[in-house]
Amino acid sequence: MENHYASIIESPVGKITILADDDFVYAVTFAEQDIDGLTENELTKNVSKQLQDYFNGNLKNFNFPIKQKGTEFQQAVWQNLLSIPYGETISYAKFSSHNPLAIRAIAAANGKNNIAIAVPCHRVIGSNGKLVGYAGGLWRKQWLLQHEREIAQKGQTELKF
Repeated sequence: MENHYASIIESPVGKITILADDDFVYAVTFAEQDIDGLTENELTKNVSKQLQDYFNGNLKNFNFPIKQKGTEFQQAVWQNLLSIPYGETISYAKFSSHNPLAIRAIAAANGKNNIAIAVPCHRVIGSNGKLVGYAGGLWRKQWLLQHEREIAQKGQTELKF
């Protein structure tokens, strides 16, 4: 039987719950989670520390083992999210340019990402520069993009044409 662990941190964008088994993190989420009976382990403590470093502006790239449940297609989309550089944004159209017919499916997979912040779905925005859809709420998406922009000292919250 797999063991499950949890850590909760307070952040500038609210409470974040980190869920892991012995080997992998499977959720970093703003959503309320029932963590009765779950304790921390080295992995969830490590992720807590990395998130705190991120919020303090001292960490741009996360380094912890991730395994979230999803289809092969979703896994590919989540893998692609990891290639979006810190402090930058990309439009859904550009993000799905390798497969333009799948833009809606890609957007849906993006929305099913359970590893907030570290798998940076917040960096994908509408083609018009608008901050469209974010499971954690648009105010969080805006805060994260603004935070990264300030730390990176580049980019802009809205795309200019």
